[in-house]
Amino acid sequence: MFKYHNILVFIDPTKEPQPSLERAINIAEKDKEIKITLFLCCYDLSYEMTSLSSNEERQTMRNIVIKENQEWIDTLILPYKEKGLNINTLVVWHNRPFQAAIIEVLKSKYDLVIKSTHQHSKFSAILFTPTDWNLLRKCPAPVLLVKHRHWPENGNILCAIDCKSIEDEDHHQLNQQILIEAQRMAKMLDANIHMVNAYPSPPMNIMLELPEFNPIDYENDLKNFHQKTLNEYAQNYKIPTSQTHLKQGLPEEVICEVAEEIDAELVILGTVGRSGLSAILLGHTAEQVIENLNCDLLALKPKGFISPIKL
Repeated sequence: MFKYHNILVFIDPTKEPQPSLERAINIAEKDKEIKITLFLCCYDLSYEMTSLSSNEERQTMRNIVIKENQEWIDTLILPYKEKGLNINTLVVWHNRPFQAAIIEVLKSKYDLVIKSTHQHSKFSAILFTPTDWNLLRKCPAPVLLVKHRHWPENGNILCAIDCKSIEDEDHHQLNQQILIEAQRMAKMLDANIHMVNAYPSPPMNIMLELPEFNPIDYENDLKNFHQKTLNEYAQNYKIPTSQTHLKQGLPEEVICEVAEEIDAELVILGTVGRSGLSAILLGHTAEQVIENLNCDLLALKPKGFISPIKL
């Protein structure tokens, strides 16, 4: 019923509630064959200041930190072990949690990473790329970012579809991945599937340079094209047209707006990894959606995606 059978769950030792664990348990209760691994990445900055210590002393200090975290995380799984769920723990020492997690994904073939998330200030996001963002860009497995909300039955799942690129086979395949995944999730959660697409405003530079350019006709043609494409996806995946949403604007704004309107419990979208200056300053749609979304987000990579993180 559910394609995810090996789930890696990010645990935050600085937080009391663990929404990522709760969400993983929600999923595992639907399918008892699912294996859950609680992942905790620990690192002590004071370790950097022990260069004058012997290797043995440094190793002892490292082992103490790992042991303390292992004992704590083991207490989290006791209630679920008693319920018969297949749940284990993994504690690693690494100064970059996202990199440690991706290495584990590659080593153990995890097919879903679940992590709770919170809003990052734009200032800190520019100076320090959050773990969430790095997972979205570089993790080869789907990433489910969880907010502090429950998944009600008969709720709404929102699929973000890119209609402007239906002739682009890669984008078309990604749209199909999103909709197929939505069908699986909807069956598991007894939820309704909605689709959203954003179309842009007429380009200002053309309006200024070409006096004969008619922005109204351009806008109508663009809207009709996007609506036609959206309707085709709806027909192919048996989604009522009343559950399709087309709006003019930036994708990250439109997605969040529609998610709020329909009180979505989950947004599913595709993401393509970025690197370099553009990623640092701008991010991409998935990253900007996270900042303003009040529900969970499932980000899927396109087929053939290769992570820049290597074993």
